[in-house]
Amino acid sequence: MSTPVSANSLPPATKKKVSLAKRIFVALILGILFGHFYPAYGVALKPLGDVFLRMIKMLIVPLIFATLVTGVAGAGDFKKMGRLGLKTMIWFQLATTVAMIYGLIVSNVIQPGAGVAIINVDPQAAAAAAKKSFSIIDVLVNVVPSNIVEAAATANLLQIVFFSCFFGVAVAAMKERGQIILRGAEAVQEAMFHVTNYVMKLTPIGVFGFAAFTVGRYGLKLVIPLAKLIGSLYLGLFLFILTVLVVACVLIKVNFFQLMRVIKEPLAIAFSTASSEAALPMTIEKLEKFGVPKHIIGFVLPTGYAFNLDGSVLYHIMAVVFIAQMYGIPMDLSAQILVILTLAVAQKGTAGVPGAAMIVLAAIIPMFNLPIEGLFMIIGVDRIMDMGRTAVNLAGNVIATLVVARWENELPDELIQAAYAKNYDE
Repeated sequence: MSTPVSANSLPPATKKKVSLAKRIFVALILGILFGHFYPAYGVALKPLGDVFLRMIKMLIVPLIFATLVTGVAGAGDFKKMGRLGLKTMIWFQLATTVAMIYGLIVSNVIQPGAGVAIINVDPQAAAAAAKKSFSIIDVLVNVVPSNIVEAAATANLLQIVFFSCFFGVAVAAMKERGQIILRGAEAVQEAMFHVTNYVMKLTPIGVFGFAAFTVGRYGLKLVIPLAKLIGSLYLGLFLFILTVLVVACVLIKVNFFQLMRVIKEPLAIAFSTASSEAALPMTIEKLEKFGVPKHIIGFVLPTGYAFNLDGSVLYHIMAVVFIAQMYGIPMDLSAQILVILTLAVAQKGTAGVPGAAMIVLAAIIPMFNLPIEGLFMIIGVDRIMDMGRTAVNLAGNVIATLVVARWENELPDELIQAAYAKNYDE
């Protein structure tokens, strides 16, 4: 006679863990319902969102500094890596620029922020922001910090990026003596990944607070239009894949669909976790099996995590324009070009971890005199958009690695044909 097994007697390994994406989605739905049925209490939950936003902003300085110093100093001998680095950066800049242009085009054509109900903002402040003139010269001059401590205290993203790159070059020039600094930066980067993950675990609480406050104060009419932003983003990502990634594969004579078969597992990890970092080890393994030389994988792929986030930059530009449209703050062509120039530098300091886009936007939005409260409008559905843009980030870096390998003549046709026949499910 068999003995019944209680639920409590099951081994820990059999207990199914609910993913963060599911918890965030549930928190969003619960927040919407809570704000709808208990609007007064929902409005009172605003501090939950405020605290979460402050926790995101506190990550900016150490995360960007450690990421850039590690990436720049870790390149080693710049003379030896010069040619490889130049080709890599040319492709990175080309791809990210096209991605941002797509973000602008889709935002201006579809106008996802138009007609969206907004959080209260001082009309005089909005009018003043609309009249502000943007000077490319001033922005470029202000990239150079006069006081790095002040830049860190005020979280001036561009100045932090500028100093971090210079510091990384200096560390690399020190060679052996600079290794202790490099290892320290790597340790800080790893620690910040952990801190970021801790903060991301609190995301359901912050999302619940955001959703409850927003719906409690303005009703469901504020949440429903965000579907237009989500659809606009995925349309932009699709256009980028079709006209940039697929075309790049055609030019280097790599079958795009065969390549997707090779990296389908890393793509699934990136999409489901919204983290490029989680998919990195398996991506390296798949590319090595595909025949790409290890030194090219080791340089291009990790560098792309800081310098080639195609899906993220497309989203960043759309988010900035969305917030401007939502508040009725006009941005002419020169202002939008300035956003592209700023993001072209600013996105270099982001890391492939969940929530990185929010970190960048938290720093970028005030630079263009837009209300930081605009983040409240999109952060609740950010995870849905994060999954798509993270998958595109990964695919973009994989194709960038192949572009550089082919450009360097280190991935011959016969090796590619042999790679197609391999079993990548092992």
